[in-house]
Amino acid sequence: MQLHVETHGHGPVRVGLVHGILGSALVWRDLVSHADPDRYTFLVPDLRGHGESDRAASYTLAAFADDLAETLPQGLDAVVGHSLGGRVLFDAVDRLRPARAVYLDPGFHLRAPGRSVLGQAFWALPGLQPLLVQAYDRTDPRWGPANVARAEESHRHWDRTMLRDVLRAVATAPVAPAAPFVPSTLVLTDDGRHVVPDAEVPVYERLGWDVERVRGVHHDLAMEDAARTMRLLDDVLGGARA
Repeated sequence: MQLHVETHGHGPVRVGLVHGILGSALVWRDLVSHADPDRYTFLVPDLRGHGESDRAASYTLAAFADDLAETLPQGLDAVVGHSLGGRVLFDAVDRLRPARAVYLDPGFHLRAPGRSVLGQAFWALPGLQPLLVQAYDRTDPRWGPANVARAEESHRHWDRTMLRDVLRAVATAPVAPAAPFVPSTLVLTDDGRHVVPDAEVPVYERLGWDVERVRGVHHDLAMEDAARTMRLLDDVLGGARA
């Protein structure tokens, strides 16, 4: 699927921004407002079933990754993925081949029932889908009024039928730590343990990943503190070609 893409800025450093579940290009607006438009050009897609991209009959991780690889150009200076967007980026990075990949609390290892018999029974529970939607379809006052409004707008355009399938896919197929395909930075907030187990973080470091800990912010860091998140990206991308 060719995804809807917003473009912000006009600078020589080209960066893709990939949102998480329930999101859309809107959730990056605060972050790009803190970036230098003369330095950066941001390409910001809506994943399938989100924002202005089309709905789909299937929401597999492979389909999300195929869409991203089809939509974003190869060889960007960086691609940044948050949460589900980080997992999708991980699965597409070998085709996108950016100069750097940045993973913000990526959905590598969701703390949820997995492949066991009990886990499979959990995902098959009748009525689970609306319960999951109720749990996830929320905003956080820590984001501030403008970002809460952006999130609410994103949620209005999100295909709620996908949630169980996407969460089950992430929970039952965790990412195993491996050497990065391109130079990669793993950014973990105070909630990072929910998506990347603490025990695996040193493994990523030994394998050559740059690991950054961001204290005092939570999973939706670009919404909660866009200025700080952009400063972090500036630091990480300081070596990106211009």
